[in-house]
Amino acid sequence: MWEQIFVNGIIAGGKYAMLALGFSLIYGVARIMNLTHTAYYMLSAYLIFYLHQTLAVPLILSYILSIIIVVIIGMAAYKVMVAPVRERFTAVLIITLVLAMVVQEAVLIVFGGHYRTLTKLVSGTTSFSGMTLTNQHLFTLGAVIFVLGSIWILLFRTSLGIAIRAMAMDREVANLMGMPESQIAGITVAISVGLAAVAGAVVAPLYILEPAMWMHPLVVVMAAVILGGLGSIKGSIIGAFILAFAEVGLVFLVPQLAFLRGAVSMAVLLAVLMIRPEGLFGIFMEGER
Repeated sequence: MWEQIFVNGIIAGGKYAMLALGFSLIYGVARIMNLTHTAYYMLSAYLIFYLHQTLAVPLILSYILSIIIVVIIGMAAYKVMVAPVRERFTAVLIITLVLAMVVQEAVLIVFGGHYRTLTKLVSGTTSFSGMTLTNQHLFTLGAVIFVLGSIWILLFRTSLGIAIRAMAMDREVANLMGMPESQIAGITVAISVGLAAVAGAVVAPLYILEPAMWMHPLVVVMAAVILGGLGSIKGSIIGAFILAFAEVGLVFLVPQLAFLRGAVSMAVLLAVLMIRPEGLFGIFMEGER
């Protein structure tokens, strides 16, 4: 059981971490609470289904095209609807929430409210230490580690990553240093939406697709970002894994209370904030933001 909790916790944590990292990046650089973020995660999964099942596009190509299409849609939505009002916090919240609902309604119109499943990339099972896992779980586990590792290298080992983190830490100083704010914000939006699209693509074969599948992840992602400390890259990732393991642990250890899975994030968040109102890695406690 503990091995299953570990594997499922890593997979769920990786999904939430990719989403939380993208959410945190765009908040840090552009000061935008993008409530459409997890709708892109859902859209990516549904596009893979549509391309492969309806248009008979090869599965691997469907994954690639889905991610590219979602990034283009996300960039266009930002440029046309969000960027012009990005300094108005309430307007951004309303617009991004409406966009998320539009995406959901579009999915409902095209696919209906029926549950869908996606063809697995890899088939078969693997047994070790008395535990049997599907190869799709193992593939997803590896993909999650690879994506998070790649993004970490990008943010902390490249000049682009340094510019993104500098802009997130202090926009005025970054502007004085000659960093192009609008260009960096655009690149950050692309990375943020890309992470959401990749998260949807990576975990899609393990989940049932349905038009409201973006709602619960949005709650968890916002809780993870606040739990870790707003604007903290490290905190967002750690917060995501804490909440994921709390959810998975509840489902496996107390299955009778599995229906409370959605409340776990809020309970953990409230418990931590009562002790540390700034979050685990709030800006006053973190040097790497």
